[in-house]
Amino acid sequence: MKNVAAVVAVLAASVISAEAEVKTKAVEYRHGEVLLEGWRAWDDAAKEKRPGVLVIHEWWGHNAYVRKRAEQLAAEGFVAFALDMYGKGVLETTFEGAGKQAGKFKDDRKLMRERARAGLDALAKDEHVDAKRLAAMGYCFGGTVALELARDGADLAAAVSFHGGLATPMPAEAGKVKAKVLVCHGADDKFVPDEEVAGFEEEMRKAGADWQLVKYSSAVHGFTNPDAGNDPKKGLAYDEKADRRSWRAMKDLLAEAFGR
Repeated sequence: MKNVAAVVAVLAASVISAEAEVKTKAVEYRHGEVLLEGWRAWDDAAKEKRPGVLVIHEWWGHNAYVRKRAEQLAAEGFVAFALDMYGKGVLETTFEGAGKQAGKFKDDRKLMRERARAGLDALAKDEHVDAKRLAAMGYCFGGTVALELARDGADLAAAVSFHGGLATPMPAEAGKVKAKVLVCHGADDKFVPDEEVAGFEEEMRKAGADWQLVKYSSAVHGFTNPDAGNDPKKGLAYDEKADRRSWRAMKDLLAEAFGR
């Protein structure tokens, strides 16, 4: 009987997989007078409302990489929304241009938080989303943004940073962080110095937050993105092992936070 049950379970899973289809759609929304364009990804086969995950791009802007990550989350059963921090069609291709765009928000954390909340609001209003179960995650610049949302007391079950900056001029106040926080950090990341890591840890302790910081051996900045190259000596490189392990850590946290 156990063997029969196992076969039935496998067949059922196969049917569900066959019916599941990740759909995507570009979504325009606004923050004040700024027109933004995000990217929604969801499993069209699921009929019930699902947890929503906000995905925040690197300093280049809203690009194919962040959309791919949103689609991966949709395949895991979430509704994902890759927000747009810069404005519809604004995409940087040089370090200088990306630095200027990201710098506008790094120098104005209030603006950063408000712009990110506009994306979070767009996600929460989606008809497929259970607005009481939301999370935010981001890469590099986007990781910083996800943490700023958590610091600001956004109604998030979880906030995840992948190789993001950890310093802030607006540290979390005691008792304000509602999200379970996960920082996935390259152990050899020189873009985020040890004193910045230590400062973040102390900030989270003082805030009374539920937090984790995981370091991945030999990983440097940008370890989740294959476009970062393969030469760690440059300080920016892809690391398949760290990418795989950090994605699993994120899934475990979301499962805990959403009670799935």
